[in-house]
Amino acid sequence: MVMVQPRAAATVMLLRENVAGQPATQNIEVFMVRRVVQSEFMPDLYVFPGGSVMADDRLVEQSEDLCHPVQPSSADPEGHTLPGQGVRAAAIRELFEEANVLLAYHNDKILAIDTEEERARFALYRQAFNERNGSLTAMAQQEHLMLATDRLVYFAHWITPEGMPKRYDTHFFLAAAPTEQEALYDDLETSEGVWIAPAEALARFAQGSFPVAFPTFHQLHDLAEFDNVQEALNAALTRYVPLHAPILTLIDGLPHVYLSEDAAHPWKI
Repeated sequence: MVMVQPRAAATVMLLRENVAGQPATQNIEVFMVRRVVQSEFMPDLYVFPGGSVMADDRLVEQSEDLCHPVQPSSADPEGHTLPGQGVRAAAIRELFEEANVLLAYHNDKILAIDTEEERARFALYRQAFNERNGSLTAMAQQEHLMLATDRLVYFAHWITPEGMPKRYDTHFFLAAAPTEQEALYDDLETSEGVWIAPAEALARFAQGSFPVAFPTFHQLHDLAEFDNVQEALNAALTRYVPLHAPILTLIDGLPHVYLSEDAAHPWKI
């Protein structure tokens, strides 16, 4: 078996208060996108916006003028997500590409893209990123932005099992959605975008109408414990983030994954 080296990746769980007010017991929603059926990775599943770390992501994090400083924390004592690794910049870029939300500061205030001219201008940047010829560094410099890397709260760390054809070493972040911007799916890599309460997503998954991957299920399960956005952010700021490394196995000739602490409940993939 050829060992596939996992690629560094980042994902953002964008949160807002539940504007619909339902369910009443959980005043929190997370933005999710559905990957297109033709996708090579996680086709037709609901996921959080995210993707691989690129060279430009590491480059932009090397500039103190372009990224807000991030201090070491109890969540990440090993420093996996400190500036220079590229994961926070990748998280911001992917969130912009796939969800139309750009976490950045302009003139020391969180960026607002609320005029027709601004929406049209930033749509061109987003198009360039989707066509794989955009530069986060160039956009930040041209628009006089500082990336809001400090607004990403480290939440989870997962690595794709050995034996899979594509493997990712993925860092999950929480972020509160800026009220000045609108989340929209990209209609290229994704076919749908939805704000949904984690508890509702889990209920719909159980009914068979909301397909998700193994790590996504666990992140939704963890988010369902919180009553509101601030509670989730506060909890994530202080808890240590362990590495989750699922194990791949075959059951009746079909691939399944499981966590070592939960081997009795394998997940068919």
